[in-house]
Amino acid sequence: MLISYFKTAIRALKRNWSYSVINVLGLTLGLACCVVLFVAVRYELSFDRHHRHADRIYRMLGVSKSSPETPNTGITFPALAALRNDFPELKHQLTMVSRVRRAVVSVGGTAATEKKRFQEPDGVITFAEPEYFNLFDYEWKKGSPQSLTNPNTVVLSERMARKYFGNTDPMGKTIRIDNQMDFVVTGIVQAPPATSSFPFDVFLTHASVVAFGNTSPIDDWKSSYGGAQIYLLLPPSLTLARMESQLVSFVKKYHSPEDAKKFKYALQPLTDIHFATNTTNFARRSVSIEMIWAMALIGIFILVTACINFVNLATAQAIRRAREVGVRKVLGSTRSQLLRQFLGETSVLTSIAVMLALLVAELAWPYVGDLLNIPTGAVSLFSPVILVFLAGLGVLTTVLAGFYPALILSGYQPILALKGKMKTTRSAHYFTLRRGLIIGQFAVSQFLLIGTIIAYYQMDYFRSADLGFSRDAILTVKLPGNEPGQLENLRAKLAGLPSVQSLSFSMTTPSSAFNWSTGFRFENQEKDPDYGVVMRPADTSYIRTYGLKLLAGRNYLPADTIRELIVNETFVKRLGFQNPEQIIGKKMKVAGEDIEKQIVGVVKDFNVFSLRDQVEPSVLTTQRGNYTTLGMKLAGQEGGVKGISQLLKEVETAWQSTFPEFVFSYEFLDETLANFYQGEERSYALFRLLAVIALFIGCLGLYGVVSFMAESRTKEIGIRKSLGATTAHIFGLFSIDFVKLVGMAMVISSPLGWYVMKQWLSKFAYRIEIEWWMFVLSGAIAIGIAILTVSYQSIRAALVNPVKSLKTE
Repeated sequence: MLISYFKTAIRALKRNWSYSVINVLGLTLGLACCVVLFVAVRYELSFDRHHRHADRIYRMLGVSKSSPETPNTGITFPALAALRNDFPELKHQLTMVSRVRRAVVSVGGTAATEKKRFQEPDGVITFAEPEYFNLFDYEWKKGSPQSLTNPNTVVLSERMARKYFGNTDPMGKTIRIDNQMDFVVTGIVQAPPATSSFPFDVFLTHASVVAFGNTSPIDDWKSSYGGAQIYLLLPPSLTLARMESQLVSFVKKYHSPEDAKKFKYALQPLTDIHFATNTTNFARRSVSIEMIWAMALIGIFILVTACINFVNLATAQAIRRAREVGVRKVLGSTRSQLLRQFLGETSVLTSIAVMLALLVAELAWPYVGDLLNIPTGAVSLFSPVILVFLAGLGVLTTVLAGFYPALILSGYQPILALKGKMKTTRSAHYFTLRRGLIIGQFAVSQFLLIGTIIAYYQMDYFRSADLGFSRDAILTVKLPGNEPGQLENLRAKLAGLPSVQSLSFSMTTPSSAFNWSTGFRFENQEKDPDYGVVMRPADTSYIRTYGLKLLAGRNYLPADTIRELIVNETFVKRLGFQNPEQIIGKKMKVAGEDIEKQIVGVVKDFNVFSLRDQVEPSVLTTQRGNYTTLGMKLAGQEGGVKGISQLLKEVETAWQSTFPEFVFSYEFLDETLANFYQGEERSYALFRLLAVIALFIGCLGLYGVVSFMAESRTKEIGIRKSLGATTAHIFGLFSIDFVKLVGMAMVISSPLGWYVMKQWLSKFAYRIEIEWWMFVLSGAIAIGIAILTVSYQSIRAALVNPVKSLKTE
């Protein structure tokens, strides 16, 4: 019986091969999108879940009680010992991780020429305690957590051991960090998985963190470094609410009464860190949970549009197959047998689509994985979970796409079917159904299109917005040191290059992901304000190099320490001054200084963070000890790429002669700033791709329906042409109904698109306004594509000789 069903299904599909191809293509794209998005969603949701106690591990946050509250991942250094003293039950379930931002790892002999040097980016090297491994699960290949007990020891991951030492045994060998301190290898662990917010491969002993200088002073309760974070594992007997309530008294005990009023500690679950876009993590990769569910919903919507295609085409062919159903029923077929027959046809199509979808997903995954910043080797589309998901998706698709058409076809009355009267009794119903389904398809497509258009203009705003400083033609280079004479030597060598207009040494560029926030006290006030300032230590060339605009006063004088101050407009306004000139000559204490410093200038506001955040009160001043960045404003570069390459070689030569023990690396400022919005860029690119796919699937169904209409209305078209109808009239006859349907879809999708994108834009302090023409543009694009889809078949039908049309049965 099953073989008979299968053979009959194959014959039916061959007989209507054009519709079968359209159905398979639509289902293939829908299923492929579902698979790819399922893989992406599953990958994101698996972050940090590989730790056994993931549900009881928390990160401690320092939260400013401002409005809105501002969380900070950095915890003051003395808090670690104080927590262990006050919470003895957490003594071995509590640890501090202190990340090393960027470092050069030197391996090999003593002679400079014999050493191998590796420039390691953020998130590779950290200081850690043995207790770190009580919280987080690592497979030890050699050594044990106690390997990190003694000073100047290091534990490597397997991949870093191979990178540094090849196939030789690394145990007992030495690596040097930043040409500053040696560490002996005492352990090897398995590398963390890609789905970890702790991508560390080099664990330096925490016993050396103070000597290395990678944290705030050991007894300073005010200063914190965002890379020094505390994690704890709560025992089952200690609830989150109880722990946080006890931290209130902890703050009062160790912080000043003034600080305790505006500061608190909070605990962030480990499993939430990857999804928290208002805080950073060591992997420097966050995805909002809303984005994840949006991907899941879009995958479902696209699959539904593909199923709608199937239903549309199946119901369009229902009238043609009415006589077939009548003959089968006269010959004894029951409704259940016919139902199984038509579901069998759908299952054949779906099976073909499932196999093709897996192939398409495999081919598309490298592109999509790169788009979503997912390592290609981190997932396998042929894993059992994915294959089971795809099989279940195939069954679900068969039911969604095939059940209704099969139910309708199997329900025909044989007498009416054989007399050909189904056309009059069922046409209105089918037409109404198809209209509703087409509206649903294009509503989904236009929703994605509206989101893509709005996201495009927001991303364009990010690229072109006035940040208050120049971002073009500025080269930045990290400085590994600023010992006496080093910066002066480097300046002398670079200033003579004809392509360098000006250069500056500073802690960071004007906008940076790494910021120093501190308190201040203005004009002998009794207490610090309830907000802080962002510090920008820099030399006297900073304003000229980055194109900052001085609104009042003058530039500060050269100095190696904090001598004079320049503030921004926002700082002036927060203090209640109406005119920048009014603050010139005023004094304040800042950055823990005991002596007041004079304000000598005011600069126009510039964005110290990304455009997600408002401009903060900022202070520029000299402080040589914090100069870690070299910025160079370049003149118009002749010679194109070749000229830039030559300039970079000259800069590297000068830099290398100053810092021979380190590895040269550079960035262009505009590219660095663009990295602030990588997450948004990826979201925009993904939704743009999905919008195109959804439109394409919708147009496939539209093409199939129009093809069937043109075929079923052949005689009508012949009669109309005989009575004088033009090709344009026939084209309009086919097009007008579909244009109305797309217009109705626009009415449905526009309010939803407006609401969703309004919520998305609300995350940014600086954003575009959603305007009416964006919705009109979306509708125009959808209508234009629909007309193009309809035009081929409708014009082809209109051009047929009416004599031939009238002879057609």
